[in-house]
Amino acid sequence: MINMKSSQFVHKVVSTILTLIVIVIVSLVFYTTIPLKVPTKTVKLPKGSVTNTIKYLQKRGYKLSAIDKYLLVAIGQPKSGELNIGKGEINRIDFLHKLTSATEAFNIITLIPGETKEIFLQNISKKYKLNYKELEKSYSKYSSYPEAGIIPDTYHIPKGIKEDKLISFLVKLSEKKYNKLAQKELKKYDKKEWLHYLIIASIIQKEAANKQEMPKISSVIYNRLKKDMPLQMDGTLNYGKYSHIKVTPKRIKNDKSKFNTYLNKGLPPYPVCSVSIEAIKSAIHPDKSEYLFFMKNKNGVHDFSKTYQEHLKNVNRAKSSH
Repeated sequence: MINMKSSQFVHKVVSTILTLIVIVIVSLVFYTTIPLKVPTKTVKLPKGSVTNTIKYLQKRGYKLSAIDKYLLVAIGQPKSGELNIGKGEINRIDFLHKLTSATEAFNIITLIPGETKEIFLQNISKKYKLNYKELEKSYSKYSSYPEAGIIPDTYHIPKGIKEDKLISFLVKLSEKKYNKLAQKELKKYDKKEWLHYLIIASIIQKEAANKQEMPKISSVIYNRLKKDMPLQMDGTLNYGKYSHIKVTPKRIKNDKSKFNTYLNKGLPPYPVCSVSIEAIKSAIHPDKSEYLFFMKNKNGVHDFSKTYQEHLKNVNRAKSSH
C-alpha cells in the first residue's frame, strides 16, 4: 500500500508538472503574439527544410528563435519563392503561418496584339529593371520566330525571375498554344508553314480595324499575292522600333528594308508584330472574295473594293469627310 507521504509526494510532483505545463503554454501563447517586424511586403524563401528557412530569415535580420522553428514544424512546410507576406509589424504566429500559405508574389506582364517584340522587351525591361540585351539574347535562344514568338496575353510572372527564365517561360507557353492551334486548324505543326501564316497574320493584325474585318483583310493579301501585286500596306512598315511611328510618303520612299511592301513584292521576311488567335485563324481561313483594295472610312472601319476605280472613290470620300 502507498503510504500517506508517498501519496502527497506524487500529488505534489503532478501538481508541479501541471503548473509548469500551464506556465509553458501561457508563455508560448504570449510569445506567439509578440509582433514581428517585416521590412518588405514580400519575403523570398529558398527551397529547403524548416531549419534552413529559419536560418535564412535570421541571416536577413528577422528576429526568430528555436521556438519559431518548432512552431513552424507544427504549422507545416514553408513554401519557396517570393511570397506575399505584408509589410510592417505582424503577429508572430500569423507570420509563420503565412510562410506556409501565402501566395507567391507576381508581376503582371501584358503583351497586346500588334505590338512588336522590340517594344515589348523594352517596356518590361524598364518596368521590372531587367537587362534588355539579355532579354533579347534569350528570345533569340528560345524562339523559332524572329517576331511573334510570344503570343499576346496577360502573364503572371514570379517576382525576381531572371531574364532567361522569363523568356523561356513565355516562349514555351506560346509554343504550346501554337502547337494546339496548328493541330486543330492544319492537323500538324510545321514551323516553316506556321511562320508563313504568322507573317500574314501580323499584317492582318496591323491593318484590321476589328476582328470582323480580319478574314476580309486576309483575302486582300492572298488576292494581291496571287496577282503578283505588291501588298502596299502601311502596317508592314510598323515593324520593330517603328511599331508606333506613322507611315509617311517620305518613309515609304526611304525605307529600303524588305518590310516595305510598296517597294517589294511578296511578304515581309518575318512577322511584323505579335498576333492574336483571331488573326492567325484569318490567315489560315481567308474570306473568298475578289477584293484588292481597302480604305479606312470616317467611321474608322474599312471600305473594300475590287477595282482601282472603286478604290479611288473610297479614297476621295475619306478625304472629303476630314
